[in-house]
Amino acid sequence: MAPAVPTTMDRPHFIGIGGAGMSGIAKILAQRGAAVAGSDAKESATAAALRELGVTVHIGHAAEHLAADATCVVVSSAIRADNPELAAAAERGIPVVHRSDALARLMDGLRPIAVAGTHGKTTTTSMLAVSLDALGLNPSYAIGGDLDGPGTNALHGSGDIFVAEADESDRSFHKYAPEVAIILNVELDHHANYASMDEIYESFETFVGRVRPGGTLVVSADQAGARELTERVSGRHDIEIVTYGTAEDADVRVLKVTPRGLASEVTILLNGKMLTFAVSVPGSHYAHNAVAALAAGVALGIPAHNLASALGKFTGVGRRLQLKGEANGVQVIDSYAHHPTEMTADLEAIRGAAAGSRVLVVFQPHLFSRTQELGTEMGRSLTLADASVVLDIYPAREDPIPGITSALIIDAAEKAGADVRAEHDMAAIPDVIAGMARPGDLVLTMGAGDVTDLGPKILARLEN
Repeated sequence: MAPAVPTTMDRPHFIGIGGAGMSGIAKILAQRGAAVAGSDAKESATAAALRELGVTVHIGHAAEHLAADATCVVVSSAIRADNPELAAAAERGIPVVHRSDALARLMDGLRPIAVAGTHGKTTTTSMLAVSLDALGLNPSYAIGGDLDGPGTNALHGSGDIFVAEADESDRSFHKYAPEVAIILNVELDHHANYASMDEIYESFETFVGRVRPGGTLVVSADQAGARELTERVSGRHDIEIVTYGTAEDADVRVLKVTPRGLASEVTILLNGKMLTFAVSVPGSHYAHNAVAALAAGVALGIPAHNLASALGKFTGVGRRLQLKGEANGVQVIDSYAHHPTEMTADLEAIRGAAAGSRVLVVFQPHLFSRTQELGTEMGRSLTLADASVVLDIYPAREDPIPGITSALIIDAAEKAGADVRAEHDMAAIPDVIAGMARPGDLVLTMGAGDVTDLGPKILARLEN
């Protein structure tokens, strides 16, 4: 078993502790007994949840927030070099630990499952965490979103399995040494860090090279980038490679995905036997995520029929087609999709569940660099909606790029035949949607930024 707290991390200070990845690591360290502190730009529900675990959370960034007895400072790639707390750590000689290194240390002595891919990591990691917990295996997990069931993104469990997202965006997944690795898909994204698909493939090859000898790689047999990667790593004979999907040569064959409203049922062929189980979220892409989770669990020696039953306990994860509520016959659903492939998959899933109802989208592009490279494809994705409203770009960690605005997406959408309009004032959206929606419609708030905050406000306006 892993030590209670990794060496030098008994009094860590997290800069940006409210972030999805950072808060998860902070929670696990606090649960292991560390005296955790940190800072974040603004107050949040995450900050409140951390305080309930005994974590000291400062709002705003200042050198004095760094305690005199801090043993290390944990940062993510989003923290800028001029952050005053980071500068104070340098002046005082306090070790600076990247988030991925901290997570890697938490996995020491355990059996890690690392979930990688351009899309679907959070959902698949969540499915594994919920199903393994339902089987009484008490896994530890670190996830980029909050589970519907336990309502948290991280937990220090008493079992020997650790399930974690493996983030390729800044190559930080090279730090992990999983017993089982899942690769859901391989596509070009994170354009500030990757200049080409060749760089993406090289990065994923490095990740596969970190799988422990005797371990397993679970990889999609359907997605073109994943198939190419499988070819590139096929020379590694000290691990087992298990493919899954609808392809005839898949080791775990997906035979059928049947929509069941906002859920689905999937039938697979595994080791010559058919197995059918329920997935409590809509869309074939989520059904395939569940199959990847099942294959990973089987690789750890867990019976497939047990996992199939336990996967039915998964009820979703925050922001992944999460139903926020219904008002005056209009359902409001939140989607984290921000890459064209994700947008298309979620819109197709909602289309399948809509049963003829209209689908209205409020889309907020995420990052200037992503919009610059993929804005045309984003616009084309919006043709799957009956009508869309596009907000200004959410910058996150980036500075503006001259000439790159939401107009790029809107122009592409209009050329593809979509009904789309711009809205620069987020506060106006509830009124805009109230003027568009009618009973039976589905409203989808979509994007990785603060568009998620609009759901309750739209519902309140619809009620009035």
